[in-house]
Amino acid sequence: MIGSGPWMLRRGAGLACGLALMIAGQAAAEVDLMLGSEAQAEEQVVKDLVAVFDKAEAAVQARDLDGVMALYSKRYNYHGLRKSDARRIWEEIFEYHHKLHSRHLFTEIKTVHMDGEIRAEVKCTGVLWGLSNETGQKVTVDSWFEETHYLVKEDGVWRIIGNAGAGPETPRFGHAPHPLF
Repeated sequence: MIGSGPWMLRRGAGLACGLALMIAGQAAAEVDLMLGSEAQAEEQVVKDLVAVFDKAEAAVQARDLDGVMALYSKRYNYHGLRKSDARRIWEEIFEYHHKLHSRHLFTEIKTVHMDGEIRAEVKCTGVLWGLSNETGQKVTVDSWFEETHYLVKEDGVWRIIGNAGAGPETPRFGHAPHPLF
């Protein structure tokens, strides 16, 4: 849900509108825009980026591995992990957890020209929760703080190409690191 209060945004109405669209969907990821956040992207781009997170949440909730992987770029790279590595990690997440749900707090959205293409940068703090198949207890599968999700348009669709932020050096609690969206 989008919080209330004074917005200090460039093109704030477009960003708020785009974020509100994703909340209307049944499986929409919960996205908040932090007070003082900044958007430096066209309204349609913001809507399209929000749709990526909607699709991701729907695929995660449906445990649709191919649907999740469709959101990743062929060129995906997260601290040396490639798309095939992300697939293996998602397989493990689905094997050990159910009733998965994510939440995202965007603090900045912008587009940049890089290597002859337009890329989107979304600074995000977020979390992925679920229930452990082993214990039935609620668990935090992953969380991230002010990571930048990089997206690029491939085949007319925004796809996650990588993230910036500290990469885990060793797996936590015996499980693989989680290069999420």
